[in-house]
Amino acid sequence: MPVRTAWRDVPRMRARRFASLAMAEVPALAQVILVEIRKEFPGLPLVVDDSGEPMALIGIRGALEDFVDHLVVEEDRPHRRQMEVFREFGRGEVLQGRSLDSLQAIYRLGVRLAWRRLAEIGQQVEIPPPAMYELVESGFEYLDGLVAQSVRGYVEAAARQAGERLRLQRRLISLMLSEHRTDPTDALAGHAERIGWPLPEQVAVGVLLRPAPESVPPAVGQDVLLDMEYEQPRMVVPEPDAAGRPELLGRAMTGWSGAMGPPVPLAEAAKSLHWACAAVRLMERGLLPAGQVLQCTEHTEALVLLPPEELIEDLARRCLAPLDKCAPAHSRRLVETLLAWLETRGGAPEVAARLGVHPQTVRYRLRQIRALLGDEVDDPDRRFELELVLRARRLRDAGVARYAGDPLPGGAGRHGAER
Repeated sequence: MPVRTAWRDVPRMRARRFASLAMAEVPALAQVILVEIRKEFPGLPLVVDDSGEPMALIGIRGALEDFVDHLVVEEDRPHRRQMEVFREFGRGEVLQGRSLDSLQAIYRLGVRLAWRRLAEIGQQVEIPPPAMYELVESGFEYLDGLVAQSVRGYVEAAARQAGERLRLQRRLISLMLSEHRTDPTDALAGHAERIGWPLPEQVAVGVLLRPAPESVPPAVGQDVLLDMEYEQPRMVVPEPDAAGRPELLGRAMTGWSGAMGPPVPLAEAAKSLHWACAAVRLMERGLLPAGQVLQCTEHTEALVLLPPEELIEDLARRCLAPLDKCAPAHSRRLVETLLAWLETRGGAPEVAARLGVHPQTVRYRLRQIRALLGDEVDDPDRRFELELVLRARRLRDAGVARYAGDPLPGGAGRHGAER
């Protein structure tokens, strides 16, 4: 506390007399303050120490003793006896799930009650009003110190609690996403209950790409489980199709990229993770757009056709070998025409409209395709294989062109004048 000029001017004997009377009042005054606090805050839990004495009473009594003792001491010194008690009060608020608002209100009530009695003692020993005013200021400064200790205890306990919750949350995520989980469902429910997470019927699992190495976690809310310890953070979203959920997540994920797997039953969360990982791998290769959190359900074709690259390429080599004998540019035009014909199942006019070329050009190309592939184009199974590999190549080429910044990835309409 800073030097109080008016209090220093009080005769030494009178100040000691004031402190002596005040110290004698401390035990009874502490009891009165505790009773009034419990009247004002009836729900306040009464925690006792090993001897059975209420911790609140110990704290009030000690704080009063420290404050009064300071009045007759020349120099400032820390009130170490009370620091741990009031830090413990702050920790208790965390454990009770409360904020510090009620605790600070309790402290203010205690100071008001203490001041009434100290004012009476001041009148009794004729302490001058200016000195008593300074005493009030000192009391509230002392209160600020106690509050600071409670805040410190609150922050320490909140950090420990958050760390424990994070540990349990990571364990819960690990259990849910394990493909070979042997733990019974009760174990999953037990972990979820310990962090206050109601088990949902459905979940969607996200895999994220960090915008920067030290990126702040996205503010997805406590009901969304987030594990930032992975190199590519993982996210478990309960009831992903609930009203308003997509919009909330969209806002929270601004600046992040990654992929959200499809909604699945809780027991099949690993399947949603599988598809999210597959989508992220395609994003990293430039085959799916980056810069946002994609929904796997909106990119089903790419996820089905692009990951089995070796199988698709082997099938493509066998199916398209006759076309590959042509010059590269001509082969590409034949492939575009073949795919348009397979997709439309229409005649030359429909295919021409899709490609942006003359119908006669289409007829010419189709005759060449039939000459090269023969009767295979009439076999339903062969047509399916052809469409499969051509769609996969289109998806791959579109992704590569996007990655390279090419606005026209091998697309239709480039060869409108070709016959």
